[in-house]
Order: sequence, then C-alpha cells, then structure tokens
Amino acid sequence: MPLVTLRPLLNIARDQQWSVGAFNPVDYCTTKVIIDAATELDAPVIAQTSMKTVKYWGIDVFAAWVADLAEKTPVPVVLHLDHGKNLDIIKECIDAGWSAVMIDASDKPFDENLALTGKVQAWAEDAGIFIEAELGAIGGVEEDISVDEEDARLARIDQAVEMCETYDLGVFAPAIGTAHGVYKGEPRISFERLEEMYRRLPVPFALHGGTGLSDEIIQRCITLGCSKINISTNLKYRFIDGFCTYHQDNPADYEPLRVIDAQYAAVKALVKEKIEQFGGAGRAGDIMSAL
Repeated sequence: MPLVTLRPLLNIARDQQWSVGAFNPVDYCTTKVIIDAATELDAPVIAQTSMKTVKYWGIDVFAAWVADLAEKTPVPVVLHLDHGKNLDIIKECIDAGWSAVMIDASDKPFDENLALTGKVQAWAEDAGIFIEAELGAIGGVEEDISVDEEDARLARIDQAVEMCETYDLGVFAPAIGTAHGVYKGEPRISFERLEEMYRRLPVPFALHGGTGLSDEIIQRCITLGCSKINISTNLKYRFIDGFCTYHQDNPADYEPLRVIDAQYAAVKALVKEKIEQFGGAGRAGDIMSAL
C-alpha cells in the first residue's frame, strides 16, 4: 500500500495504549527486514532514516527503496526522517516522498526552536504529512552530536504545552531522561513530568533512546502516551554482530549473499521482538479501518 503519515497510526496507538516501533535502517537489507517483519506480524511500522544514512545512499534512492517495499505489503508503513537538523535536507526529503519528517531544533533557544518547527510544519501541511518536533536535550549521541548525560535538560511543561498548542504535530518528542546509544547506568526517567504532559496534551509522544530500556520502563511510558518508540543502536549492533558471528562460524565462506542472509535473520529477530513488546502485532487492521 502507499506510504502513510504519522498521526493516524499514533492516535490509535495512544488511545489503545500500545506503541508503533520506529526502526532506523542502514541499507536496503535492513530496510527490507523492517517491512518484512512488520508484514509477518500484521503490524504498522515506521522506517526512519538518519540524516547521515540519507546522505550516504542518496535521498531519491532511499525513497524509492521504501516506496517500493511499502507498495508490496498490506501493512501501513511510514517513511520518516529522524533528527532533521538541516532544513535543506528536510525539504528535499519532503519533496522526494517522505511521509513524515522530524525537525530537531532542540539545541536552539525555545523561540528559535518554535520558529523552525513552524517553518517545517508549513512545508509538511502543503505535502499532506505530519511532523515530529523535539523539546529539551536527549542525552547520548545522535547525528554525531554529543550531549553529556549531566547536561541533558528535560522538556519544560509550559514550553511543551505552547509548542503542541501552536502546531498540529504528528508526534512530540519531549526529553524525559532517556538517552541515545547504550546506557552507562540506570536511566532516570522523569515519569512525573511525562504524566503531567500526558494529562495536558492530546498529541502522541515519541520515546527516543529505546535501546536498553527495561520492559517495565517501556510499558509505563506507553501507558503515558509514548506511542512511537525508537530503536536504532540495538539494530546497528545486531547488523554488525550478524556479520561477525557468521564469519567467525564460517571463516572459509566468502559468499556475500549468505552473510547478508545472516544479517537479515539477526536484525529481523530483533524487529519482531520489539514490535511484539510494544504491542503492535496484529494492529494493522485497526489502522487500515481508520485510514
């Protein structure tokens, strides 16, 4: 089916208290894995590209990969740009067919973040798609920009309300104490802040830094409106480990397709595990009836 945008999926997920898995592919193999796994589980899915991945393969190339794979599956697929910091690339992705984009101006003063979000919002409205916006600084490393955990700032509730009342966002990403990459210690999630935003804001939330969170934390976040959960680091580890493990077990095998199959299987097991953990399995019909 054609690509779909964020809000129809995430509104239903929020209302029913489950979450759509958002996975960051790194090449065609992992893109296919994400959509194949969702198809097998009859689940909606978000394939979200980092800016560096888009720049490596090319905007038109990646758009063609995902559009072709989405056309061949009956489940809803979103092609999303993750952590868009370059306005030119964001606009190019919208023009190339991305069905959702994120404007990440969270490192800017709030007024500038709001203004940049509005600019991208206008482009998205013209294209008939929804956007994701971020407030506060999520710790760890993303797009080669490091934010020390001790300096990571949580989203202010008053600013969150202003941003979400100003723009009709597809999903809102507030900093609540999670971190990109691998956690160095026990994550300290500000559930009180998340609960207050959930009570005051009807927009679905995105949970960044999903790799390494306990199931208890994930399930609690889902009940408090986190309807999109991002998995990137874990996928990268499975992708590399799939290659290394196969080559270690089969040192004389230099047939590339068998190595790619091993990576495919390793990543697919992860994607299916996360879709089921987030409650998305079997939910494609709920989305389809609302589209």
